[in-house]
Amino acid sequence: MSRAEKAKEYFLQGYACSQAVALAFANVTNVNEEELSKIMLPFGGGLGRLRLTCGAVSGMAAVAGLLYAQSENTPENKKQTYAIVQELCQKFQEQTGSLICSELLAGMKVPVEVGGVAEERTKEYYKKRSCADMVALAAQILEEYLAKNTNQ
Repeated sequence: MSRAEKAKEYFLQGYACSQAVALAFANVTNVNEEELSKIMLPFGGGLGRLRLTCGAVSGMAAVAGLLYAQSENTPENKKQTYAIVQELCQKFQEQTGSLICSELLAGMKVPVEVGGVAEERTKEYYKKRSCADMVALAAQILEEYLAKNTNQ
């Protein structure tokens, strides 16, 4: 099973978009699934359901940081890590048109609600939005990057 398929499966199990992407890479992050899930939860729904940066993108960026950032807080480390995240985000944006949750939802013709309680995950929920596909795409982009740049 590809990491994209794993990420989509996690999302369909009820995990937030950010969690789903990160959990698909848990075995290479050196962070156990429980901790990774807790860390990534607030980034779901475009950061706490504020509909800002897509949670799938945040999950992708977080995993990139765990895999590529060095423990030293140097300008060079930041530059290299930011360049990786920018490349990943560019690929996501090229395929979706945006990195912003509210814009992606609007493109799906889904009413954009900021804050509040998340909708119940029903068959109708999954039919009207392609968030599961966004999660799979983010994981696929990261998986392809890893295949080209590491032995992950």
